[in-house]
Amino acid sequence: MTTTAHPVGTAHRPDTGTISGGVEFDIDEFGPSFGAEIRGVDVASATDAQVSALRRALIDYKVIVLRDQHLDDAAHIRFGNRLGDLTFGHPVWNSGDVPGEVYSLDSADNGFADVWHTDVTFMPRPPMGSILRPVVLPRNGGDTNWADAELAYNSLSEPIRRMIDGLSAVHDGNREFGYYLKQRRNGRGNTWDGEEVTELVPVTHPVVRIHPETGRKSLFVNPGFTSHIDGVSDAESRGILDLLYAHLTKPEHIVRHRWRLGDLVLWDNRNTLHYANRDYGDARRVMHRITLRGEAPIGPA
Repeated sequence: MTTTAHPVGTAHRPDTGTISGGVEFDIDEFGPSFGAEIRGVDVASATDAQVSALRRALIDYKVIVLRDQHLDDAAHIRFGNRLGDLTFGHPVWNSGDVPGEVYSLDSADNGFADVWHTDVTFMPRPPMGSILRPVVLPRNGGDTNWADAELAYNSLSEPIRRMIDGLSAVHDGNREFGYYLKQRRNGRGNTWDGEEVTELVPVTHPVVRIHPETGRKSLFVNPGFTSHIDGVSDAESRGILDLLYAHLTKPEHIVRHRWRLGDLVLWDNRNTLHYANRDYGDARRVMHRITLRGEAPIGPA
């Protein structure tokens, strides 16, 4: 790991344009490709310039960790609103006695995330990003892993990149949340993009997504919600997706975070996947997540 103090966006990857906001952070990079811990900022009292710099750092690093941010739900939401527009916590899940913007993942109520996924890709406009903090942690275990889908795309061979650039895939939330919406919510979910969710209609997104802020390509499929590649046979779809999933989750595409109370982790949901380890037995793990409103994914022309 390397520790640097520099204006955000000016000191690491050569393929990243310089974005200087005049704010210096102590940055501990997780590796040569993505992920960083940023020190020396208190989000509860951050200046506008610091918040803007964090937003730029999120684009640069894709995953950023902030330690010692002891927030409650209200402060969590206030910080999120300074970064962008917030969605409801989840399109269908009832998180109980928490603000509407909060999605509570409680292991006591099947709140696990032990499959690789990108948040809410089963909706037409998946979130731009997510902000997660722990509320209850097991004594050990429960780490979260992120995969860099941009790095994974770039490390594919050129013939495979050419093949997938023109493909689309179907994302279906019914596999994970359809029964819950119908049986536990009686077909009445939450409000997402201004409309009450009463059914989970599968949506189609490009297999390769163009990042709206950088213009770079990344893979945009995930085992959690992608059901199949559109316009090819079932066997071809399985083969293509299996190849991409195996490639996405190669160790060199992944960073892993060991949680402590007071942590706050932000990630760009447009070019990452994540997976929470379910290795803590009967211990309880509760995480609170808010999400930033996104846009409809766009693929290569």
